[in-house]
Amino acid sequence: MAIPDGVQRIGGPVRHWARTQQQEYAHGEPRPLAGLLGAMGVYLGVTAAGAAAVRAAGKELPTRIPLGDAVLLTVAAFRLARTIAKDPVTSPLRAPFTSYQGTSGEAEVAEEVRVHGGVKHAIGELVTCPFCLAQWTATALVLGYASAPRATRLVGLTMTMVAGADVGQFLYDAIQNGALESDGDAES
Repeated sequence: MAIPDGVQRIGGPVRHWARTQQQEYAHGEPRPLAGLLGAMGVYLGVTAAGAAAVRAAGKELPTRIPLGDAVLLTVAAFRLARTIAKDPVTSPLRAPFTSYQGTSGEAEVAEEVRVHGGVKHAIGELVTCPFCLAQWTATALVLGYASAPRATRLVGLTMTMVAGADVGQFLYDAIQNGALESDGDAES
């Protein structure tokens, strides 16, 4: 009985403090601070578990990462985060947390967070934000690189090639739409 009483004695003021922080921070907006705190906890837990798995497997952490690998994985983290957050084909993963609003660019969708407040709101913000997802994808790639560098380079190469192909598509569209014509040529 002593533990629940102690938890109650501590829990009440902590909940009051958290509610006060929420109100003072959000000014009435549905900001999911508890859900975001949970997302940070999940990230830290997954990262710690991944690091522990690498260590348990007896893998040596690299003392240096070659520049080429760093660039490859950086571009891959960008493309992978964008694929998860904006690609139409990954919309079923986001659907429980978002609602479709239309297109937002070439081969990308615009979505809004469906539930305002709580964990579903926090997840909705995470899965629609390529900037937010970049940390998760980069962490996954780094853990993969530490445990299986050849396979991770292959994944990185794939996503980097997709990013390069995207640039090619945008350049092709720009050429087709007359972006290379000079002002004098366009007036003739």
